[in-house]
Amino acid sequence: MESAACSAQFSGEDIEAMTAGTEELPVQSTRLFSRLRATAEQNLLYVGDVSDLALQVIRQMIRGPYERDLIIAQFEAIGVRSLSIVAITSLFIGMVLALQTAYSLAEFGGSLFIGKVVSLSLVRELGPVLMSLMVGGRVGAGMTAELGTMKVTEQIDALRALAVHPIDYLVVPRTLAMMVSMPMLVAECIGVGIAAGYFVAIFLLDVNGTYYVANMVRWTQMRDIVMALSKAFCFALLIVFISCHKGLTSREGAVGVGRATTEAVVDASLAVLIFNFFLTMGLNVIFPAGYQ
Repeated sequence: MESAACSAQFSGEDIEAMTAGTEELPVQSTRLFSRLRATAEQNLLYVGDVSDLALQVIRQMIRGPYERDLIIAQFEAIGVRSLSIVAITSLFIGMVLALQTAYSLAEFGGSLFIGKVVSLSLVRELGPVLMSLMVGGRVGAGMTAELGTMKVTEQIDALRALAVHPIDYLVVPRTLAMMVSMPMLVAECIGVGIAAGYFVAIFLLDVNGTYYVANMVRWTQMRDIVMALSKAFCFALLIVFISCHKGLTSREGAVGVGRATTEAVVDASLAVLIFNFFLTMGLNVIFPAGYQ
């Protein structure tokens, strides 16, 4: 009798343990789905806020007028001060592309493809994307830090008290400057990178300069340049809207400004990489690659 009671007791404990384990699984899955749902809702709200800011900026740009002095100052801060970093970056990108093309395709006569690979890689992909990441990291962080500081020190509230619209005074000049400066910086990147690949091909790889230029011109068409400038224009809008939104919504003092600056750079970089995929698919339908 005692052995039967013990066996019944143990079996009851086992049943309770099994029941507790099966009860924990639905609870954990419910928590996981709740977190995923909350994250999705938060991301959708964030996209909605950025889109609302973009609509306000477009409406204000259509309505006018423009602050010419502010726009010129932003041109200097965004475009002129980025010339050096763009030139250095594209210089070494072009040289590396030329060397890698020659070394990787040495068995197949890689020197024959240097002009084509360098020009098409820079024009269609590397130029717009890498320059957007470089300029976005420098300019986007500066925009977010500046606007975030104004937000936490209540300078934006002071502008509203003086009947000055923050979007018109702060965001529109930066948007216009980015829209014009980014395609120009991408064009500089393409030119410097192709020139760097040219000199590497001639002086280090013993490639005929005339053949390099002829091969580059044959395969690089006007549609490729239009594709690069279109990407640069779209990436400029992404960077300026995300950076300005993060700055205008900063809080919690200096810590909040630092967090907003980091989030702006990360979000802008991810947005550039994600939208680059969809832009590439769409623009390749409009501007197909290849020589015709």
